[in-house]
Amino acid sequence: MYSSIMLICAVLASLASGVLAAYGICIAMFNIFRIHARQVAVKSARGVASARVVQG
Repeated sequence: MYSSIMLICAVLASLASGVLAAYGICIAMFNIFRIHARQVAVKSARGVASARVVQG
């Protein structure tokens, strides 16, 4: 009886740790993508600003 409970608890703990690890990876990747999006926005804003200076 106790071995079944221990097995169920071990399976649930393993599942919970896997879910938390996947959540951590997703959060890290979203942060990386956010940094990349900011860099692209700055580069495109600089390109637009320099094009206005050349035309104006």
